[in-house]
Amino acid sequence: MTTERVGPPLIADEREMLRSYLDFHRATLAMKCADLSDEQLRSRSMPPSTLSLMALVRHMAEVERHWFRRVVNGEDLPMVWSATLWDFQSAYDDTGATREAAFGAWETEVGHARRIERAAASLDLTSYNARWEAEVSLRMVMLHLIHEYARHNGHADFLREAVDGTVGA
Repeated sequence: MTTERVGPPLIADEREMLRSYLDFHRATLAMKCADLSDEQLRSRSMPPSTLSLMALVRHMAEVERHWFRRVVNGEDLPMVWSATLWDFQSAYDDTGATREAAFGAWETEVGHARRIERAAASLDLTSYNARWEAEVSLRMVMLHLIHEYARHNGHADFLREAVDGTVGA
């Protein structure tokens, strides 16, 4: 698997800057998982944690779906990996999970997220987040996802190094 990661522009309007940073972090997660077997992707950090690269990909599929499809687009959808509403933790159970299924779900949700974001008239678009019982803007959603990816990409750095010694972003 080859991952092309394009750095965000140094000068751009707000929307392009947010879009570029989000795509940069998406590509970083994919890059951290490149060229690993299913078994390596399921390699856990340390007991009792279930954190693995596979788990992170599955979790981010849930996050993308929740924020873009369920919140911004108002779609009535179940979670990807859990039958329980707002259960983001089930994604961390990667027992028997495969690269094909995890990345298939994640790439599908990223595709929907990109389509929904591009269709929005502005970053000021607001949608109701039932979990928070509040309106949120598309701007906040994009910033939240950048933060979520950045945090988990830090985890991915350590997980990848533990698997095969690969370091660097």
